[in-house]
Amino acid sequence: MFRIYDPVDIYAALQDVNTMKPLVKDPNITLEQLVDELTDDEQLEKALNSPGEAPDETQADVVLSQLSQKLMRVLRKADNKAENRPELKQKLDELHQSWGVEPKSLHQHLHQLGPRQASEFIKQHSGLLNQLAEVKSLVGSEYMPLISDHDDEIRERIQSYGVHDKPEDYLDSFNEFIKQQLNQSAALAVVVNKPRDLTREQLREVKLLLDNHGYSEARLQSAVRNQTNKDIAASIIGYIRRAALGEALIPFEQRVANAMDRILTQHNWTPNQRKWLERLAKQLVHEVIIDREFVNHRFADDGGARQMDKVLGEQLDTVLEELNEAMWPNKSA
Repeated sequence: MFRIYDPVDIYAALQDVNTMKPLVKDPNITLEQLVDELTDDEQLEKALNSPGEAPDETQADVVLSQLSQKLMRVLRKADNKAENRPELKQKLDELHQSWGVEPKSLHQHLHQLGPRQASEFIKQHSGLLNQLAEVKSLVGSEYMPLISDHDDEIRERIQSYGVHDKPEDYLDSFNEFIKQQLNQSAALAVVVNKPRDLTREQLREVKLLLDNHGYSEARLQSAVRNQTNKDIAASIIGYIRRAALGEALIPFEQRVANAMDRILTQHNWTPNQRKWLERLAKQLVHEVIIDREFVNHRFADDGGARQMDKVLGEQLDTVLEELNEAMWPNKSA
């Protein structure tokens, strides 16, 4: 038995004189169609009970194989470009946390799960198609190049937000979604009412909830930018609290700077201690959860949290608590 992948359609010319079958029956099938075939219970059962292209496989295996190939092409390309694109790298890191597997290895993970468990995985991560669309957008337009002999002319420039054409409609729907979910998600309630107590697991849960409903941090930032003509990187916590509490959007970097200024002025620090605190502030702009684990990770080469605590006169916990309080004052929805 032979399996061939036929990008130039040689198979069509040879099919009268051979019995080989191409691996992909319909190379034009979309990700959406493959996901539908795998997650629709009725279609999946039929595929599981239909023979595939090899004696030991089913049609469901063929569908999963096609899906895996398409995922591999998208996510490996994204991984290769992420090093020079911070927003893309951040998105892939978020997906890694959300999926529990590196995006570039998702195709292997699904293949190892098999059709039935892969179907459950995709159902659990119902925002998968939206997430992939966002990754494609961040990678660039080479996925769908335009080839024409005509002169280029810009007639209209628009950005769509799923079912919403206008950024204000998208943000209004986000506001409604947050208010509806507040009583259903304990993690979301912590973000709104007491963000300084937010755990990494709760943050992951919130991001997964929002991602699955089309409200990623990148999309929210884009919508705010298009609505206000201001680029405000407020962090996902900032966008949620704005929706729930009407809190003003403040760039996360500015929140960090204001909080650290407060720490520096409220205590009589030595020059060496101030130097360490300033180093800490530079690292904080990349992290939402601020705790000893974060300090250990970021300052591992300098002795971690233990060394910083020693330098600060055993006041590290106090500093972290005051930073969180200054950045996210408690409010109630």
